[in-house]
Amino acid sequence: MKSFGLSRDVPIVPSQAAILFIDVQNYVMRDGGEYVGMDEAAKDARYGYFFDALETRGLPNMQRLQAACRTAKIEVMYTVIASLTQDGRDLSLDYKISGLFCPKGSHDAQVVDALAPLPDEIVITKTSSSVFISTNIHYVLGNLGIRSLIIAGGLTDQCIDSAVRDACDLGYLVTLPTDACVTQSQQRHETSLANNKGYCRQVTTAALVAEIEGST
Repeated sequence: MKSFGLSRDVPIVPSQAAILFIDVQNYVMRDGGEYVGMDEAAKDARYGYFFDALETRGLPNMQRLQAACRTAKIEVMYTVIASLTQDGRDLSLDYKISGLFCPKGSHDAQVVDALAPLPDEIVITKTSSSVFISTNIHYVLGNLGIRSLIIAGGLTDQCIDSAVRDACDLGYLVTLPTDACVTQSQQRHETSLANNKGYCRQVTTAALVAEIEGST
């Protein structure tokens, strides 16, 4: 195999970096619309691991990264699952089959309060697993001069994994803080990290925060 002398292990340069929080919205929280009609026992049995991982590990680490990035003047961005219409007719076929539907402007379509965007931070609505498929984010990142992407949120093995792979194919250097993304079981989380390790730099939140703080 030919070596070009390049590496994914490249420290963040704040002026060329953005952090992207994927689908950390009211829809997926304990009282969110994803679980409408499900009784509490069934909800806890099926999603208890996810709720606990999000609340005790994922969100606190995302908050640390958000604060560090804001201080370092790193672009802070968000995606949310949300249709462009009230009836969801514009959703992807996959989202229609899966029943992933947050009407335009709804409470479910808003970023959670714990990670609330500042007024001038960018929130992009999407209707596909990979944000790069159903939005103009690649164009926007190019306009912003972004070379490196930090990706966090959920789900590790679905929308996070899709974004990591597409971002790499589009020429971004991707950093994945492994304890700032969550999915519905520890096995799914670990398997996904093992599968996409060849596409991105994987670090802990603590290490990445220290790197960002050191860069300033």
